[in-house]
Amino acid sequence: MPRKSQLVRQAAGSKTEAQLVAANLDTIFIVSSLNKDVNIRRMERYIVAVYESGATPVIVLTKKDEYPEEALPELISKVETVAIGIPIIVVSSVTGEGIQGVKAYLNPTETVALIGSSGVGKSTLVNVLLEQNVQKTKDIRSGDSRGRHTTTHREMFVLPNGSLLIDTPGMRELQLWDGEEAVDATFEDVDNLASSCFFKDCQHDTEPGCRVREALDSGELPQERFESYQKLLRELAFEKRKQNQKAQLEEKNKWKQRSKNAKVAYKQRGYK
Repeated sequence: MPRKSQLVRQAAGSKTEAQLVAANLDTIFIVSSLNKDVNIRRMERYIVAVYESGATPVIVLTKKDEYPEEALPELISKVETVAIGIPIIVVSSVTGEGIQGVKAYLNPTETVALIGSSGVGKSTLVNVLLEQNVQKTKDIRSGDSRGRHTTTHREMFVLPNGSLLIDTPGMRELQLWDGEEAVDATFEDVDNLASSCFFKDCQHDTEPGCRVREALDSGELPQERFESYQKLLRELAFEKRKQNQKAQLEEKNKWKQRSKNAKVAYKQRGYK
């Protein structure tokens, strides 16, 4: 059956190769814990990958019981600047707060995946949703709030209501495989500004009438946000060039092999 969605990333290592993380997903929970692990730039990268997959992104911020209540609105406000229009759920697997909000996306016959760094509480959340300890968990390092790899493989669970939940290993670095259109969706604020530039092919550098530069100078658009946007576009362009080079090499090798096979067959028939 054709896939309705697929979450793909560039495989680890030097090879230009796609790695399929999961397929036929309806929703993807981008999980981050409320501690030093929160990384807005990394979250942007995850959002691009989810939009490119064709699934619906949802931000899940875990370990609410460990985060100061008075500091929470400011952090959520920061997340909202990159998760434009994306639901944000704050949960505590210890107190159960926010779990009902998560369950609202776990509908019968639908599939949901959890992605995020090690130690953000994905496996603990799976245990809470299954109402039994099926996934091993470990404490995070106190110095930098980074987790240790506990889940080392992907596993799919059937929840009591018939929905499917996929737990994935922690991914601190997510190399994108494709997604120029997904970048536009993720950086909707930058895209809207760019559409108002005087020149349609504006590079947002020194061109007159650049709406993006105006927004950067006034503080309307944070410099870090724009730099992240440019970095992801450069990364995707570089990845696309590598993929094209690989495809050209594979095509060349294919025709070389066909020519070689034809010569062998020619000789086998007694021709010189």
